[in-house]
Amino acid sequence: MTPLPHDTGPQRHLHPLSRLAAATALLLGTVTAQAHHGWSWAEGEQMTLQGQIARISMAPPHPVLTVQAADGGRWQVDLGNPSQTERSGFTGNTAQVGDAITVRGNRSKDAQALHMKAVRITVGGKNYDMYPERIQD
Repeated sequence: MTPLPHDTGPQRHLHPLSRLAAATALLLGTVTAQAHHGWSWAEGEQMTLQGQIARISMAPPHPVLTVQAADGGRWQVDLGNPSQTERSGFTGNTAQVGDAITVRGNRSKDAQALHMKAVRITVGGKNYDMYPERIQD
């Protein structure tokens, strides 16, 4: 059988919605993989950040806090994955915008980025260890 000029190969038999679903799944997989990027982007040495919580998001792929530092910088603080964060005791109801927070973690290798991954956060005098095995004192 000779293919028609509009024939695009094996995909020609897929329903247009199936093609759309496949393209969407591929795109979401790429975005999720980029968002959930482990530790390679962060420095090995840890730092401590103090400030106030400006925003709390518990949405996947990992919960994120925005912290307003005393010097005016607004930091993105990535917590553990949802199950790690919950195991640490930190939930969406644990803290509120405006609460004082201390974050111990690894900052981005990009010195211009105010972005870090928390190993421990402290709110109201209570520690929430996201990655207890990674805490450097």
